Amino acid sequence: MYSSTGTVPWVPTLAVQQISDGQAQAIVYTETFCTTSGTQTLSSTTTGTTVITFESPSSSKETSTSFSSSFSSFSSDASPTLSATAASSSDQASLTTSDDASSASSTSGTASSASSSVQSTSTSISAGSSNATGLPSSALASPVPASLSGITTTSTPTSTTTRTLSVTTTQANSISSVPDSSLTSLTTSEVQSATISISLTGTTGTVHTSLETNGNPSVLPFPTSITTATSTLSLVQTSTLVSVGPTATASISTIEASNIFVAIATDAPPSQISSTAAHPVPTLGIQQQEERLQTNKFYANFFLGSQTAGTWTHPYSVAWSKGGGQTSSWGLAISHIERSQLAGQGSREPSKDAGDVGFFAAPVGIQSLVLSAAELGSSTVLTTDSQTSFSINVNLGPSGTSSPVITFPLVQGMAFVTASYDNGTPMLQSGVGILDLTYVGAVVADTTYKYQATLLDGFEWLMYVTPASPNYNENSFTVLNNGEVQGPSGFSGHIQLAKIPANSADAESVYDASAGAYPTTASISGAVSGISGSYTITWTKAGATNQQLLMFALPHHMDTLSSATSSGVTDVQLITTTKGMATAIRGDYWTLVEPNLPIDMGFAPWSPETGSVVSVSDAAEDAINAAGYVELSQDVSQQTNVGSLYYDGKALAKFATIIYTINDIAGNTSLALTGLVKLEEAFALHVNNEMSIPLLYESIWGGAVSSGSYISGDSGEDFGNTYYNDHHFHFGYFVYAASVIGYMRPAWLEEGTNRAWVNMLVRDYANSITDDEYFPFQRMFDWYHGHSWAHGLIETADGKDQESSSEDTMASYAMKMWGHISGDENMEARGNLMLSVQARSLQKYYLYTDDNTVEPAEFIGNKVAGILFENKIDHTTYFGAEPEYIQGIHMLPQMPCSTLTRSRAFVEEEWDAYFGPNGIKPVEQVSGGWRGILMANLATIDPVTSYNFFSNAAGDFTSDYLDGGASQTWYLAWSAALGGSSDPSKAKRQAMSKRSGAPRRNEEVRLLGNDRGFIGQRSTRGSTRSSRLRQRTRA
Repeated sequence: MYSSTGTVPWVPTLAVQQISDGQAQAIVYTETFCTTSGTQTLSSTTTGTTVITFESPSSSKETSTSFSSSFSSFSSDASPTLSATAASSSDQASLTTSDDASSASSTSGTASSASSSVQSTSTSISAGSSNATGLPSSALASPVPASLSGITTTSTPTSTTTRTLSVTTTQANSISSVPDSSLTSLTTSEVQSATISISLTGTTGTVHTSLETNGNPSVLPFPTSITTATSTLSLVQTSTLVSVGPTATASISTIEASNIFVAIATDAPPSQISSTAAHPVPTLGIQQQEERLQTNKFYANFFLGSQTAGTWTHPYSVAWSKGGGQTSSWGLAISHIERSQLAGQGSREPSKDAGDVGFFAAPVGIQSLVLSAAELGSSTVLTTDSQTSFSINVNLGPSGTSSPVITFPLVQGMAFVTASYDNGTPMLQSGVGILDLTYVGAVVADTTYKYQATLLDGFEWLMYVTPASPNYNENSFTVLNNGEVQGPSGFSGHIQLAKIPANSADAESVYDASAGAYPTTASISGAVSGISGSYTITWTKAGATNQQLLMFALPHHMDTLSSATSSGVTDVQLITTTKGMATAIRGDYWTLVEPNLPIDMGFAPWSPETGSVVSVSDAAEDAINAAGYVELSQDVSQQTNVGSLYYDGKALAKFATIIYTINDIAGNTSLALTGLVKLEEAFALHVNNEMSIPLLYESIWGGAVSSGSYISGDSGEDFGNTYYNDHHFHFGYFVYAASVIGYMRPAWLEEGTNRAWVNMLVRDYANSITDDEYFPFQRMFDWYHGHSWAHGLIETADGKDQESSSEDTMASYAMKMWGHISGDENMEARGNLMLSVQARSLQKYYLYTDDNTVEPAEFIGNKVAGILFENKIDHTTYFGAEPEYIQGIHMLPQMPCSTLTRSRAFVEEEWDAYFGPNGIKPVEQVSGGWRGILMANLATIDPVTSYNFFSNAAGDFTSDYLDGGASQTWYLAWSAALGGSSDPSKAKRQAMSKRSGAPRRNEEVRLLGNDRGFIGQRSTRGSTRSSRLRQRTRA
């Protein structure tokens, strides 16, 4: 790469002509170089000839990929190919200096960018390392990446170059740039081509094929052993309980909420939660702001670790170059990956992958274009400000300066990558290589000016320049070499980049109509009426505010656009890394409508086809009662205090589900309230913060976190909870359990700090307002992507990720139910809307039916994502690669919301591929708690087989098939309610007699089950034994 520590103009003396289709042209250029800066002199004369042939793609020619292990069938867009015969130069260089030879390329301060460039140049034009032609071997390297099979290059020695470099001082200039007086002034449509080539060797990027395990412990998502109870259980006298029995209905038919984003609460966390002003992760480069900092949003890599890992705005990704990469730039690198560049071919493992590949990943590190400034060098620092749920500002400038040289307002879905300059010298750089740059003209009179750059990979990008000064020389950008373009010094204003898709005839006109305008942030509003909900994303606009914004929508957005928003849809589309095709929409806001919210979903088994089901057969009721008695005899306090918020929450939710099921489905209030007493005691331990590893409120990032990592120093403690991993998973179970307690005994809600403690958890993972003093807005859920991100404050090369889609929806379901039980109708409405959005999103990006066209066809056979990253999808888990792990983590817990996201068609296809008789691992080969998870999931499509399994019809069920968060009680009710019990359904009992909480006789009941805790085999003639048992336990 050519650059200089002085002021070095490279200007071709012969203008380069444009090339027609199929035409070959020989371009002869002569360059004379001579400059003096202080006592440093560098002179050179170069004559070269390049023959270039342009060939349009034909329909019969298959476009090759630019990544060595990419999917050949991923290539869907034909790109133009170039055949270039490039002249090479032989160089003779002499270097004299008062110190040593290396001083010629040494730099200081902000000039280290030039240092890297000079070193690269000296490598490619070194006088040594000749080959048979007599030329330096580097001179034979093509400026076109060899990995692009559509480009072929041959070189002939047709020019010579003599360069003499005399240096008498090692002092380098602080800015590596060309003076404005030497910049080329082009007329409209005149083409400026690179006359100096750089060696491009890293244009294929890198792919991370292994998981980054930091903060992600490799342990199962549930305890593997549960102590089986053998003691008797004494039923409580219900008359001694306060406010016994539900007073709220468990389901609802309509909701009215005109503004669902109102405060849950605004007070400080309860006093029993200790506060600390320390956190293991520093707020690196983050400028002070009023709104609470975000921990799990798309841009977190900018303030974590090295600050150089990528950020995905979709369809683009950006990353701070930090002096590295092909360009050695200090600016912000922009990349867009075509599907033909994806890696993953040959990654299928037959023991776990039903798809053709086991993962696919986009390469990282490709610097298609870099927006930088000559003022940026080794002293550059990156800071961020104005964090919101949708956006952030990234600032670059020399250390110690009061204001940045460049600010990048990054917003999800932005159609342009925008750089706002403050008195800087713009530099447009490329690690792929710039073939030519054309000044097109003004698109907004006297406001915004358009350029078009063709890269050596065949793709074209548009650059729009909107200066702050009316005296801007609109054509003052010069191609220095095929890796660098320089703009005028002292520039203030903004520069925008956008890639032209290969499949759009009018992309330029669409971009032109919005050029100059850019979003700086976004806000969200929402409402629910009846069974319909909507949300509106509104962007704050800057720049040429008379222009309409252009934003990219993801596939799940496109299904729900309002009619007004649909009118702005264009045919401009760019592929994203993991979310399919993004479509550009004109408009300053979008309104999206979900027409069928699951508002009738309560605690009972539910499906879209049946709604809530609270009536099951006599035999099922008997089985539920017997199993519930056994499971409520377990040590609740021991299972719910194991030193892990995740495991504790799962256990509390398990017992809450048992209690609800026994009360509402089996009609055994006395047994249910007996269990409720134990559950309340276990829950109080957590509310009072007396568990073995208590919660802390930390005020640096603003959240309730486990004290585990503070104690151990291990970022992976309790699945990384201290680092904000998985908060919705962990806290969602607590919120669900609290909802059941509040349903069963409403007075509990107002006792002590119960309500405040649960609200604190909801505010931590799903806060509803942006100005909460203690918690950020929607820490986990991403309203742009339609699902949550589980990954917290740990740098990761492939962006944010999430493993369990089912626990994601469980957290929203728990919030919905807590809103209903606690009387927060806005929270309930918001939870319903989130569930609908999640169902739509997950069915496109996580859970794949055969007709899925969003993800690559080679991958959808796997049926689930495994782990969904922003840059790759890996069909595996952090804790193992068994099929039941990978598929099962998207099943657990089986709750009423499971059938909303996991359609019958999907479950059937997945079962056949993996766990059916001809699947990769038939269910009979699966052991432990995973067996129970799979069989409960089977109830969606085959409830009879599922029910027979859990009712021990074959005599082979044991409690070993239940994980630490599951119960036989619920699985029996779940499968029976979905149609698994063959006995005739009973008439629904009168609600008042069932739920009145009338006192029942306190009677000790002893079950004589085996040591596995099973209740006994169901009789095919009807269970008289179970009927007698039911009579005894319902006295």
